[in-house]
Amino acid sequence: MPGSRTNRLPAAWSDKDKRMYEHVKKTYRDRGRSEGDAAEIAARTVNDYRRDEGRAKSKTSRQTGNPNVPLEDRSVEELRNRAAELKIKGRSSMTKAKLVRAIRAHND
Repeated sequence: MPGSRTNRLPAAWSDKDKRMYEHVKKTYRDRGRSEGDAAEIAARTVNDYRRDEGRAKSKTSRQTGNPNVPLEDRSVEELRNRAAELKIKGRSSMTKAKLVRAIRAHND
């Protein structure tokens, strides 16, 4: 595939993972996303599926969550990571609802 980044994908990915990556990336490119954005979304999508199937090294995400997903749909760990980025104090003892409110208040 000309212009494909398949040869730079993680070695742990199966052929099916690589096909999924290319399909998702093409879909987002067709929707007008930049090459970089489409590649990032595709990689996150594949990694989410790998994690759900127990094939990823990390069983949980250490990220802040997909920015296209509402805060309420992110895990508490993702919300805490985002709160840490924003330097919100007291985040370790906050409930999910309090984390969402604190992040929203910080962003306003």
